[in-house]
Amino acid sequence: MARSGRHSVKAVKRIAVIGGGSWGTTLAGLLARKGFPVRLWVYEPDLARTMQETRENPVYLPGYRLPARLEAVSDMGDALERADLVVFVVPSHAARNVLKQMRPHLKRAPLLVNATKGIETDTLLTMSELFREIVPEVPASRQAFLSGPSFAKEVARGDPTAVVVASHEPATAQHVQRVFSTPFFRVYTNPDVTGVELGGALKNVIAIAAGVSDGLGYGHNTRAALITRGLVEMARLGEAMGANPRTFAGLAGMGDLVLTCTGDLSRNRRVGLKLGQGMRLKDILAETPMVAEGIRTAQAAYRLSRKYRVEMPITEQVYLLLYRGKKPSATVRDLMGRALKPE
Repeated sequence: MARSGRHSVKAVKRIAVIGGGSWGTTLAGLLARKGFPVRLWVYEPDLARTMQETRENPVYLPGYRLPARLEAVSDMGDALERADLVVFVVPSHAARNVLKQMRPHLKRAPLLVNATKGIETDTLLTMSELFREIVPEVPASRQAFLSGPSFAKEVARGDPTAVVVASHEPATAQHVQRVFSTPFFRVYTNPDVTGVELGGALKNVIAIAAGVSDGLGYGHNTRAALITRGLVEMARLGEAMGANPRTFAGLAGMGDLVLTCTGDLSRNRRVGLKLGQGMRLKDILAETPMVAEGIRTAQAAYRLSRKYRVEMPITEQVYLLLYRGKKPSATVRDLMGRALKPE
């Protein structure tokens, strides 16, 4: 029987954050500054040691001082020892392997909070579906999914930010809301897990398109059209997969979409920008260790659109650009030349 999601914030004794990238480091720091003991699992042992010694993540979040209650470790068992709340923040392409590493150390079913925004490319599984397959010991009632417009660097420096957490169990969402909320980090709840997950993943694909537009020298008209019609595509696919279309008008949909399509800190927009300027994808990826989730998500989203027979022309053009070598200018021509129709 699934255990109840009802808890008090005081019941959280130790938190494990799995993933030492910019967002994982930021969330670990936010929780540690609230007074929770936090162990941050970092894939690279050398980086974990550096973080412990210098109190900084020089690779993914330089200039951010790690709070005293945050401990960086590279051993999964150490990270998960006695943790009653686990925050999962790894690139979606690594999620399956990392979850398999976690499973032997989940001695009891902790609260599992996902902050990864992506879809597994090979299987087309969302993170909640992947959790169900790899860690069935953690029931859906003890899972939550955090998303919304939140650049790590801005959260780390304390800029006012609003996000959303979804769970099948309302009490679990409310508990996570209380754990994460601070005077500058406001957390809303939403019962639509599928919609919140898809919003966080699909917006990255549209952000690549917006970057391409900027790279080609187009202006605000073009970007506004891409954002608006991109939101339509996200909602179409979401509804086909069982999500509430209204979710895409909220923080996980429109909020994150606007941020990622317009913000200079958006990795996905920067990929598109450089593609539009004529750079090759492999050269763009060689420039930074950061992961632009939209590259892999474009493939997954395109395949999902075919599976569910949903029309997603912007997503299709981004897929053709990334995986079929189509020229950026040709993607614009084909989008604008489509048959006329009602909005």
